Amino acid sequence: MSQHIWRRQVALAAALLTAVLGLAACGDDSDDGGDDSVAVTLITKTDTNPFFVAMADGAKAAGKEEGVSITTAAGKEDGDTDGQIAAIEDAIARGDDGILITPSGPEVNSAIGKARDAGLYVIALDTPPDPADTVDITFATDNFSAGELIGQWTKAQLGGEKATIAMLDLFNDKVVSVDYNRDQGFLTGMGIDTADAQVNGDEAATGSYDGGDYELVCNEQTDGAEDGGRTAMETCLQKNPDINVVYTINEPAAAGAYAALEQAGSADGVLIVSVDGGCDGVQQVADGVIGATSQQYPLKMAELGVKAIADVAGGGEAPAVTEGLDFYDTGVALVTDTPAEGVESIDTAAGADICWG
Repeated sequence: MSQHIWRRQVALAAALLTAVLGLAACGDDSDDGGDDSVAVTLITKTDTNPFFVAMADGAKAAGKEEGVSITTAAGKEDGDTDGQIAAIEDAIARGDDGILITPSGPEVNSAIGKARDAGLYVIALDTPPDPADTVDITFATDNFSAGELIGQWTKAQLGGEKATIAMLDLFNDKVVSVDYNRDQGFLTGMGIDTADAQVNGDEAATGSYDGGDYELVCNEQTDGAEDGGRTAMETCLQKNPDINVVYTINEPAAAGAYAALEQAGSADGVLIVSVDGGCDGVQQVADGVIGATSQQYPLKMAELGVKAIADVAGGGEAPAVTEGLDFYDTGVALVTDTPAEGVESIDTAAGADICWG
């Protein structure tokens, strides 16, 4: 080998080593707040539902504000508890200071316990676990009240007309608090007697609500997704094509239900109600797809959660629950352009100004 070629190879090797070291340094600097920053993992049910996308955006913005390093993870779909458990284990292995989680079901409780035993401060967002003390605290909508508001609004709109109701829930094979609280809240708002407050679909199939008669046609699973809402609505219409009230667990499910009703030629005169109050959902109310929705504030949940973990990690005081509740209530507002007497609400213009909080 010539002296010239040998020197060129040595120089190239030195340049490559410098580049590698430079990249490594850049990787270290990319961690928000540096190596000594507080580290938090946000674990949502999915990373595609707009609600959880907004929550992740809120956590990242709060992380920059508070000097907190944010890692995000999610299940493959709503109900993927195995994915959430793996993310919890990763957070423990990294030595994170805390976890923010929207639990997909009680199967994650044991992993949450391991995280807390390892010294991580764990906060549930949106979905209170059962039991509530599975986590250190929950920041969430009062989901029963959210359901109750759309039930009261529906009752007022019916004006004594028979309610032929489709209930489009989250799951039929899992018990999750956000699911049964919204379902049972809606029925309570309508004035329909519920049986077990933590069970969907065990009410009397027919009877009277406050103002008229009702028939509960179906309780179908949607997985909180648009395609699930469409399939569920198609199933319900096969059972009774005269449905005039559709309760939906969230706005993606409501969009799917509306598509099925349109396809069947029976969308006119059907009251669809929902929970979420995202910007797209508020627009659906303005467009007449959804009659009313209860607006939640996931950005606020995430921001409060990040700040709480930062405070606790720094030796500050732990947050407290709302008086009379076993969680911190982040608020709810009914959004509709058809207000009902005696039911407090805001219109879509106001809802659009504060969508997602």
